[in-house]
Amino acid sequence: MSKDYYRTLGVSKDASKDEIKKAYKRLAKKYHPDLNKEEGAAEKFKEISEAAAVLSDDQKRANYDRFGAEGMKFNNNMGGADFSDFMRGFGGDFDSIFDHLGDIFGGGDMFGQRRSGSQGGANLRFDLEITLEEAAFGTTKTIIVPKLDTCTKCHGSGAESSADIETCATCHGTGMLRQTRQTPFGVFATTTTCGTCQGSGKIIKNPCSVCDGEGRVRTNKKIEIKIPEGIEEGMRLRVSGEGEAGEQGAPSGDLYVLIHIKKHEHFERHGSDIVLEAPLRFVQAALGDEIDVPTLHGKVKMKIPPGTQTGTIFRLKGKGIPILNGYGKGDQHVVVKVMVPEKLTKRQRELLEEFDGEVKKKKKGFFDF
Repeated sequence: MSKDYYRTLGVSKDASKDEIKKAYKRLAKKYHPDLNKEEGAAEKFKEISEAAAVLSDDQKRANYDRFGAEGMKFNNNMGGADFSDFMRGFGGDFDSIFDHLGDIFGGGDMFGQRRSGSQGGANLRFDLEITLEEAAFGTTKTIIVPKLDTCTKCHGSGAESSADIETCATCHGTGMLRQTRQTPFGVFATTTTCGTCQGSGKIIKNPCSVCDGEGRVRTNKKIEIKIPEGIEEGMRLRVSGEGEAGEQGAPSGDLYVLIHIKKHEHFERHGSDIVLEAPLRFVQAALGDEIDVPTLHGKVKMKIPPGTQTGTIFRLKGKGIPILNGYGKGDQHVVVKVMVPEKLTKRQRELLEEFDGEVKKKKKGFFDF
């Protein structure tokens, strides 16, 4: 069956060279045998390379459009598409195409392999419990974090001294080895991590006596954490560079401190506001009084008007928690709870019965008092 190069690349018959180029790069990334180990991927890659080699050349494309795939035998001695001509048609060489693919995969070299074998340090998490007062007004905490830290003797190089570090003779300091091979469709290039230096580009003649050439040591490090005022439950504080150290000079990870706030004995937090339940004796509620109310800022006086009912809420402005990264403070809401005595003396009972009798004389309806 005649080959349909346009269908192979998934482009229309009037596709521009730029569209053909984009289609090829997309499919090459998907089917290149160094990336796709599935059965048939290599054959598919050959098909799309052949199609692109034809359609990127004006003369070959004209012959193909006129005579079909059979017309390609007139173009070269191989009886098919010349892949090197295809590369020239794109204005570059084979390696430049796959350097672009390396960018697609997120690496600094072909197929996303990095030129350096050193790996960055891992991020760490630490759960820290603080009091409500500490969350409200901020504090500084010293925590101990077990982690891999940079060796203080070699400063992460892994060598006993700077004179013990040499450039790898195999990869000449790049950390990568590039190999090319000739195929009927052109030159294929592959890049692998250097096995001599494991991608670091350096050889250590005499390893550090403290870390044995690792550049990192296991330690329990003391770290000061500044808690900002107004911080809330579940918030995370990021301490840059205080995660685990990277390998041989690679960047360290970060430390994330997850905040937990202890439950308070009296106060309940709602954002920047504080809620407090205040017990009142029956007489205080009935006759009114002035009571001492605890707040996060110290005790304050609060007036209770006569006839205050249970559940009444009083607001103490500005007696809540400072607003995180902002200005001002929340409020404190005092919820009154009238306490009914569980036990009465004989005299107390007599007084209450006398009071109740006076109330009944004035009572006009079920809800009138």
